[in-house]
Amino acid sequence: MSGTKMTKSVGGRQGRDWPKHILIILILAVELLPFYMMLQISVKNNAGFLASPWLPSNPLAWIWQNYVEAVQLVLPYVANTVVVAVTATVGSLILALLGAYFFARYKMPFSGFLWAAFLLLMLLPGVANIVPLFALLKNLNLLNTLYALIILGIAGGQVFCIFVLRNFIEEIPKDLFEAAEMDGASHLAQLRNVVIPLSGPILGTLAILLFLGSWNDFLMPLIILRDPQLFTIGVGLIYLDGEYVKQWGKIMAAFFIASLPLIVIFLFTMKLFVRGLSSGALKG
Repeated sequence: MSGTKMTKSVGGRQGRDWPKHILIILILAVELLPFYMMLQISVKNNAGFLASPWLPSNPLAWIWQNYVEAVQLVLPYVANTVVVAVTATVGSLILALLGAYFFARYKMPFSGFLWAAFLLLMLLPGVANIVPLFALLKNLNLLNTLYALIILGIAGGQVFCIFVLRNFIEEIPKDLFEAAEMDGASHLAQLRNVVIPLSGPILGTLAILLFLGSWNDFLMPLIILRDPQLFTIGVGLIYLDGEYVKQWGKIMAAFFIASLPLIVIFLFTMKLFVRGLSSGALKG
């Protein structure tokens, strides 16, 4: 009897859960539809795309040459984007660590006012600064250079990173810093030996977010860059469109190649990303 009741309860629970499962499947289908369309169009020519835009073609008719040509077109843009994203991410984290350490460990006159004024920068929309920022870069002769994107990437990530890291550093026990000071450790040594090891998960999460933001940045590279050899991936993909005819297979193959680094990052850093978010929730 107990086994029968248990079987009925399990069956009833599964019966009640099927609407949730259907909803999850529908959400996943909607989310993966663009990826599916990109993949199945990337191995077609224009004739195959117009004949069957929604369904994949015969595998024997797949055109792998689209990927060969897409790699040749996109590889310079990918290289520029990697240089900008990696440099901006590393520079932003280094400066944010220094700023967060200062705000978390030391109190000076008007430090609360300075912190409040600093946080106001989070409320300012980035679009509002485009005109003065363009004029400033022009006066500094930084237009049409990757250095401008790197500097903007480093500066743009400071507010959020310092805001997050300050809370983490404040949660670190003060005894660790006092013990390090008694051993003669400098501020940089305390950062290296105390702060960085304990803030590893959140540093990894911030690094992923900064890298993704730099990789997907479109507006500033579009405004700043002029030479095609300096284009990042966001701007370079626009110029893959033909003037009169769009080669949809090559365009979708280029989009897939451009998304590969992001897919690889999420596959290999998902645990670190989730660990940083969960540790942030616990500390909050």
